[in-house]
Amino acid sequence: MNKAITAHRIIHLMLLINTIPLLIATSQAQSQGYQERIERTKWFREARFGMFIHWGIYAIPARGEWVRSAEKMTIEDYQAYFDEFDPYLYDPKEWAKIAKEAGMKYAVLTAKHHDGFCLWDTNTTKYNATNTPANRDLLQEFVEAFRAEGLKVGFYYSLVDWYHPDYPAYGDRQHPMRENPDFKDKKHDFNNYLDYMHRQVEELVSNYGKLDIMWFDFSYWQYSGEKWRATELVNMVREKQPGIIIDNRLGGDMEKAEPDVYAGDFDGPEQGIPREPIRNEEGFPLPWEACMTLNDNWGYSLNKNYKTPKDVVRYLVNASSKGGNLLVNVGPNAYGEIPEESITILKDVGRWMRKNGKAIYGASIADHEKPEWGRFTQKGNKLYAFLTEPNFGHISMKGFKGKIKKARLLTDGAEVLVTPFWNSETSEFDAPNDIFLNFMKPVARTYKLPDPICTVIEIELQD
Repeated sequence: MNKAITAHRIIHLMLLINTIPLLIATSQAQSQGYQERIERTKWFREARFGMFIHWGIYAIPARGEWVRSAEKMTIEDYQAYFDEFDPYLYDPKEWAKIAKEAGMKYAVLTAKHHDGFCLWDTNTTKYNATNTPANRDLLQEFVEAFRAEGLKVGFYYSLVDWYHPDYPAYGDRQHPMRENPDFKDKKHDFNNYLDYMHRQVEELVSNYGKLDIMWFDFSYWQYSGEKWRATELVNMVREKQPGIIIDNRLGGDMEKAEPDVYAGDFDGPEQGIPREPIRNEEGFPLPWEACMTLNDNWGYSLNKNYKTPKDVVRYLVNASSKGGNLLVNVGPNAYGEIPEESITILKDVGRWMRKNGKAIYGASIADHEKPEWGRFTQKGNKLYAFLTEPNFGHISMKGFKGKIKKARLLTDGAEVLVTPFWNSETSEFDAPNDIFLNFMKPVARTYKLPDPICTVIEIELQD
């Protein structure tokens, strides 16, 4: 019996040895596509923080960008907003300064949302800004202003279109006419709509110089992947804009080792941050970006349920610690102004970023587990500790005994004390491999966090 087991083990080992070259080759082949995506998104993963801008004629009713769907408005009902759209205070240079002062590195503007209204001078439809009282291409000014501030630029483009006559209406998931019996037997030529949609995207990637992001929104039900002629669309975009990065909302599974052409370069969770870093099926971390509203709506709204600067900073820290970005939305009003509440919040976030951005930009998932009092990011041998909860006594660094060279407050360079357990001469502590941090002596005391929004300690690890 033992001989049989031994022979079986030898045969199994020989088979395993013979498959190793195949496993290596397969891993290398899968890694090539992954590395291309990682190289394409290098600037994006270093940027970490961006501005989302939802703006269109829905700013006039001021009930959010889904107002036409939510209230089941006809095209005729909605036309009043098109006829009076005149954003005479629109100054994208001011928008760009607000973004830059907040510490944001890129911005994405809604070229067309689900209502079908276009902010640019498109040849595909008269339903665009040049035919409103605005009478101008609003995208061109945006691109020029944000580039002038050194920010990356991108366009959001809705795959869904409630204005185009060949986009299916009755029985749809969200079309304003989804329950209107007048549309029940209406015929739609979806291929005609796709031709229209592809021409619009081609204009966007052809007429505004270098673009950094194409942000498609969104797939649902059977409207996903090749239903959009997605491979054709993505190939056209990449041909026109080499190096552009594309989100994952055309469909396809980003987490596959060999994802579809249209699966995208980064994942895009909405209104929430994943519990863990997003990884592909091989276990490698994927680029991702959580998009977030400041006041519960993407488009301009009279709703005043704004998040605080502390909220925004901590969401950004949370995302960065998991290898992700945060895209924070502002919804300009009908005149083209970013709301004062949003500006105030972003200015406070910017003040924090000017002192602590080093721990966000270019930082990513740490080689150490999340601490009980906050989070980590890491760049090389620099570990950044984000203290979001007051600590009782000195701050425990679990398992870091002998691993820390020095620690400093990132905001001002002040020394942070690195000490053993405060009473180790007379009592044992239940974690002998821990080391401890504190801001002052005696180290046994509890001190208030220097920054109540989020205190950051830069820790230099031993080589």
